[in-house]
Order: sequence, then structure tokens, then C-alpha cells
Amino acid sequence: MTRWTLPPDQIPGAWFNVVPHLSAPPQPPLHPGTREPVGPDDLAPLFPMALIGQEVSAEPWIDVPGEVLDILRLWRPTPLVRATRLEKALGTPARIYFKDESVSPSGSHKTNTAVPQAFYNAREGITRLTTETGAGQWGTALAFATAQFDLDLKVYMVRASYDQKPYRRIAIETWGGEVVPSPVDDPGHPGSLGSAISDAVRDCAGRSDTHYSLGSVLNHVLLHQTVIGLEAKEQLGLAGERLPDVVIAPCGGGSNLGGIAFPFVPDAGVRLLAVEPLSCPTLTQGEFGYDFGDVEGLTPLLPMYSLGRGFIPPSIHAGGLRYHGDSPLISQLVRDGRMEAVAYPQGKVFEAAVQFARAEGKIPAPECAHGIRAAIDEALAAKETGEEKVILFNYCGHGFLDLAAYDEYNHGRLPDEQGS
Repeated sequence: MTRWTLPPDQIPGAWFNVVPHLSAPPQPPLHPGTREPVGPDDLAPLFPMALIGQEVSAEPWIDVPGEVLDILRLWRPTPLVRATRLEKALGTPARIYFKDESVSPSGSHKTNTAVPQAFYNAREGITRLTTETGAGQWGTALAFATAQFDLDLKVYMVRASYDQKPYRRIAIETWGGEVVPSPVDDPGHPGSLGSAISDAVRDCAGRSDTHYSLGSVLNHVLLHQTVIGLEAKEQLGLAGERLPDVVIAPCGGGSNLGGIAFPFVPDAGVRLLAVEPLSCPTLTQGEFGYDFGDVEGLTPLLPMYSLGRGFIPPSIHAGGLRYHGDSPLISQLVRDGRMEAVAYPQGKVFEAAVQFARAEGKIPAPECAHGIRAAIDEALAAKETGEEKVILFNYCGHGFLDLAAYDEYNHGRLPDEQGS
């Protein structure tokens, strides 16, 4: 295992905006009542004006505020690691690199957008945020961030994950957040990200002290994550590498995929690969069109691949990937053919996670393991052809709070969900 780091003063000072590099301007979100394009006034009850501006911006670069950089320096730049022991175990000529986002305070990439979202809300005078969380990574990240800016936080956690992952709830509470299982009005329902979004938006509506915060899907969220790919480009250069042949990340709503992949969109010849669960195959089996981001139809309609807002996926352990829709920017790249997508069953994902853990010593979150599965398959394909392929994937979070899932896999009790 060999790693490359950058000095703290080389954290990217501006976020990379992929919009100018798309084949056409993104289609606008539509108002849930009128079906007309939404304007800033429609979004103001939910988001601060700075984030609304970022949501619709076509500027190629957007400056990171100094107050945000000061907090990001607690863990950024994150290491770029070459997985030499995994390469040896696979017997592949491919060179495998991963960007280690598990070193953040909350243990995942989600903190990269949680901090600026908390900052912009606090600057606008907001004192309370509501949000949803799937597996809990986003809830823990936002709880850390709101603690930095003295904001109250209420987290609606998908009930299946609330039951599966109690330690993420404890982490949120330790940072001062309040956590409740979702949906709040149906205790027997396993929940989904769509229903948790409905709960969080309903809570926010009509309260002047409260805004809603989202950990994926929207343009400004993916924008904040591009620090990952920007750093990775610099670090690959330090490693003496050319551009990667393929950039890989798991995809639920699209934040960590966009974060590592967007800075490579302008680079011809670099494949971009989204990896999703076979039990929630939004990009690989969904339909492209306008759909609501939540179950109840409270949010704007977004142009995206979707399985339908009423889709309730099985309670797989990769709770952060259990979303019926996807980022409009990711969806547009897939639709245009600039990005590929693949789906894997749960059992194959955990097989790859264990192989990685035994070779590299790091236990990945189930979401992260989807990217590892694809990276291993790319490396094995290179072994067949003898190609010295350069593979980059996003190690988006550790699995120390997901050990119950590994216990089920290790003892043959992993649920036989659809696609597992």
C-alpha cells in the first residue's frame, strides 16, 4: 500500500462545476403544483440563497468560502492510496488507486457538503435544519457540521437503517442532533429515502427558523464533492500516473460519484462508471423523465432516471443507495453516453468487500463496497487482456458502523433480497 498526500494549503479553493461541460444545459426542475420551472422564490423556503445560486450556476468554478476551508482542513486533503496488495492478490497488471474519504470526522465523503451547507444556512440566520438519512452517513456528517455552526438538527432516518445501524444514530445524537425513524406515521414500514425526504420537508415547511438540507442528488451537493476528484488528479500526477482509464464510484443519489468523476468529464478517453445495487437499479433499469424526489410529491420534479417515487427497495445494508431517483446531472451524463452504469447483487458486493479488507486491511461501508466490486472486475478484465489499466475508485466511507452486515455475510445469514 502506497499513499500520496497534499499539503493542507493545497485543498482546492474552488469547486468544479460540470454544467459547462455537458452536451446541453440541464433541464430545469418543475414546481410540484404548477409544473412550471421553479424560480429562486420557490426554493427560498428550503435553501439559503447562496445554495440556490449554486444550484443554477453555469460558472465553471465557484469559490469555497474561507470559513469552510478552515473546517475542511481538519481532514483534507485526503490520501490517494495505491492498492498494491489487492493488485497482487488479483494477479492483475492493472494499477488500482482509491481516494480515501473515510478519514473525515464522520467517516465518509458526506462531510464535504455538510460543512458548506451548514455554513451558508448559518450565515443567512437559519438556526435549525431538517434532513433525511439512508444508512446514516449523511445524518452523521450533517450533525458534525451543524455542531460547528451551533445549529439545531432533526434527522429522519430510514427505519430499516435506524434498526440496522444504531451506532450512527448515537453518533448523530453525540454531535447534538435529534434522530427519529421514518416514515413517522407508519411504524411497520421499512421506509425509503423518498419517504424520509417527505418527512423532513414537511417538518421544514412553514418554519422561518428552519431550512431543509439534502446530502445528494441536487447540483450544489455534487458541486461541493468535487474536491475529491480535483485532489485525486493532483495526486495521480504525484504518483507519476497518466489519467486513469476508468473512474468508479457507487451511486445512490450521485454525490460521491459526481465528486470523484466530474473533474474527469472533460478528459476524453476516461471512462466514468456508476455502480448501483441490483435491488435498486435506478440508472440501469429506471426510466428517464420528470419525477418527484420524495414519496408524497412535496419536492420539485427533477429530470432524472427513476424507478418511480413509490418504489420501496428491499432493506439491503447499503442503505445510502436505496433511492428511487438519481442526480439530474448524473442522469444526463448517462443518457448522453458519457457515463456508464452497472448493477450488482448484494452477495457479490460483500464478497468483494471481504476480499478488499483481507488484502488492504480496511473494512468498507456496504455502499463503498459496490465501487470495490466494480474495480475488482475491471482489474480481472485487465488480467485477461494483459492491459496495464489505471483504475481509480472512491473509497467513500468505512464500515466500522456496519459490522452487523458483515456478521450476516460471514455466517451465511445475509438476507436473500431481490438481487442478492
